[in-house]
Amino acid sequence: MNNIKTHFSIKDLENLTGIKAHTIRIWEKRYNLLSPNRSDTNIRNYSLESFQKLLNISYLNNNGIKISKIASLEENQIPIKVREIASRSKAEDYAINAFKLAMVNFDQVLFYNTYNNLIENKSFNDIFYNIFLPLLNEIGLLWQTNTITPAHEHFISIHIKQKILINIERIQTLDPKPKSKTFVLFLPENEIHDIGLLFINYQLISKGYHSIFLGGNIPMESLTDLFTFFDDITFISYFTVSPELDAIPNYINKFNNMLLKDNKTKLLLLGKKLNHLNTIELPKKVIRYNSIESLIEKL
Repeated sequence: MNNIKTHFSIKDLENLTGIKAHTIRIWEKRYNLLSPNRSDTNIRNYSLESFQKLLNISYLNNNGIKISKIASLEENQIPIKVREIASRSKAEDYAINAFKLAMVNFDQVLFYNTYNNLIENKSFNDIFYNIFLPLLNEIGLLWQTNTITPAHEHFISIHIKQKILINIERIQTLDPKPKSKTFVLFLPENEIHDIGLLFINYQLISKGYHSIFLGGNIPMESLTDLFTFFDDITFISYFTVSPELDAIPNYINKFNNMLLKDNKTKLLLLGKKLNHLNTIELPKKVIRYNSIESLIEKL
């Protein structure tokens, strides 16, 4: 089955570009910026070219160009104007749009070219925090609203993960700090969303810490094996979809009783599953962070 999305509803365009459906209709009627196709029941649908054009229009408009001015441009002048502005202003919005277009088309070349252009002028940290994280947040919402399929989400996630792994490989030859403290990074059972945890692993290694990345779907009981080899362990985990909300307090208490008996051992937690967690009730050796940045700053 061909997963490339070639037709979009007006709601899809709203979700992908951030432009309200009502505004899109006004721009169509007043400025003739888009020409939707219509079904037999008169429902609008838009081509891939219309989606790309609207991304460019949104970018220009967000950079201060009035919609009437954009409408006066020839069709082929719009992408030229976008590139012109992108070359002298913030690259983040342009890159996020390019990555979204790469995702929708499963276009690996566009992903690589966009990334390579960014890395010429930005650090990998900058790209991850200011481009990849906002992009992933948007993609999560696009998936929730059925604007994209799991195939689209996996495509972009795998390519971002690939870049993190490449950067980890580059720095693994750095001389580590004394191995008195060991960070053990894992995801609980039924949790596989590991991009955030992988990036934390990269950050730890770049700062010279001894970090062991175990990945997803790790049974709690198996973590006891680490104490055979290391004395001072800080566990780090990321809860995106698992455990279930009502099971989180029990998971944390069980973890505390099983693995945090030693005075030096701690558990650091992140993830949207923890947004409504009452931190006052956490065991003293379990610390919750709101973001990767806040965790890294405290190390």
